[in-house]
Amino acid sequence: MKKSFKKLFTSLLTTVTLSATVLSAVTGLVAAEEAENLDFSPSVTNEGEKVEGATLNVALTSDTPFAGVLNNMLYSGQPDAEVINYFNPGLFGYDENFHFDESGFGKVELDKDAKTATITIPEGEKWEDGEPITIEDVIFPYYVIGHPDYTGIRYGSDYENIEGMEEYHNGEADEISGLEKVDDYTLVVHYKEFPNSMTQAGGGVSSYIEPKHYLEDIPVKDLEDSEQVRVKPIGFGPFKIESIQPGESVTYTVNEYYYKDRPGVDKVILKVVNPSSVVAELKAGNIDVASVSSSDYEQFQDAKNFTVLGAITNSYSYIGFKMGTWDKENGKVAYDPDLVTSQKALRQAMAQAIDLQAVSDNFYHGIQQVAKAPITPNFTEYLDPEAAKQTLADAGFKDTDGDGFVEDPKGEKFKLSYAAMSGNSVQEAIAQYYIQSWQAVGIDIELLDGKLHEFNSFYERVGSKGEDDPAVNVYGGAWGMGGDPNPTGLYGPESMFNFPRWETDEHNEILGRINSSDSFDEEFRKQAFNDWQALMHEELPIIPTFWQSDLKAVNNRVSNWDIQIGSHLEWSDIYVTADKPIAE
Repeated sequence: MKKSFKKLFTSLLTTVTLSATVLSAVTGLVAAEEAENLDFSPSVTNEGEKVEGATLNVALTSDTPFAGVLNNMLYSGQPDAEVINYFNPGLFGYDENFHFDESGFGKVELDKDAKTATITIPEGEKWEDGEPITIEDVIFPYYVIGHPDYTGIRYGSDYENIEGMEEYHNGEADEISGLEKVDDYTLVVHYKEFPNSMTQAGGGVSSYIEPKHYLEDIPVKDLEDSEQVRVKPIGFGPFKIESIQPGESVTYTVNEYYYKDRPGVDKVILKVVNPSSVVAELKAGNIDVASVSSSDYEQFQDAKNFTVLGAITNSYSYIGFKMGTWDKENGKVAYDPDLVTSQKALRQAMAQAIDLQAVSDNFYHGIQQVAKAPITPNFTEYLDPEAAKQTLADAGFKDTDGDGFVEDPKGEKFKLSYAAMSGNSVQEAIAQYYIQSWQAVGIDIELLDGKLHEFNSFYERVGSKGEDDPAVNVYGGAWGMGGDPNPTGLYGPESMFNFPRWETDEHNEILGRINSSDSFDEEFRKQAFNDWQALMHEELPIIPTFWQSDLKAVNNRVSNWDIQIGSHLEWSDIYVTADKPIAE
């Protein structure tokens, strides 16, 4: 059934909403009088005869090379995830509400009373190298992620919720007691708590499956940089890697052992294409499928040789504040209340100083939906620079030397740096707008190093590997929420993803309620999420900016493409109807 992009905004509601504080609208950035009424379908079908033996050309739209950590247990960036998905798509399938369904390789049966998840996989299936897939390949990732020498970022509260995981992680046990192997195709996982999140894909039940026979002899500390991860990864998905140009492109061929029907194309070439040139490449007929930015709408709105699909993703962008560091020894955030960014009034004033609707209207043609909570897009807030100035003054931030910038409540000067990622053509203009807006209310702030930063180095400096660059005070990031709105994995005290390094007792108490077995009660869960959103709205460790829209350009020779969450379109349904992409 066809759904419009516009209607998808209202279908992506969670069980909780939060009223916004409405401030008077005053802006130095001219907002569009009326947002453009744009409508995109999330799927397309192009009729025609199938061309046998065809190659599909797909763009990985990015201004930076992909890092090349090609393993689900270890990658940290979305570009690597896109590369991986062709050969190792993960264990479970899910529907449009992110509930487990029967569409994936593995099946899961949940028992709330016993606090268990029973995972089964089909018999007789094989990895791309012909070796049999067994439940050992599902068990193996638990032992890698929980290992004391694990170098990735997946270990956290979800894994610590497994019986015996903490003992294994701390070197006190050789086995994880909560993993019960029933037979070669069945695993029962025993949990300490069984929150409602367990019913959601990505909400507590690990979805990883990895070839144990291929990886088990590599020391865990060396796995991330191994040839088996960087150069010759293997999987069980529809395709296998034929060749890699590191950071630039990947050529895939069909996996003859794939457990579903054979893909409709024999080869896929995935290559990095800069956002600044992707529309031109599409029009020239060099690419079949590519993500495009809403900021480039005027370039592709009248395209004749491709269709642009649209859907709301489960991702949002935000402005984050660095309020501490990562304590590697104890595996948790170390919040520093003495940092100027730890002053709530400063964060509130910076939120009041920017007009996000004007940014959407002017730079994104109104396509990007303003998000004012890290869960739901259902409310709006307006700019008020005068209120921002008053918020600062009331908290003791005053300009005592007449230089136009406020000092902190102790009377000491401070200067902040804002880290922003490169990407589409408007990223720098938006970053400069934010900086100028903050300066206008008296906050001394500048662009980090005077430039935008590419994806990989940006996140390393923000703290993706546990090293927080002290030069970064404020940053513009983005998160994909996965299939579960539970915020613990992104903002919990033991999550390395908690880049603001923010922690309070009240926040921990609310997260505890969200993660308790009581959360199966709908009213209890709703209240816990309401309380969490209210706290985030008051404390503002981050300022949510936009709910991310996925705009995908699909050449007119591609038979079928669908970007809806929970779409069950199979690779066997995707083929091409011409020898090469159609040019404009």
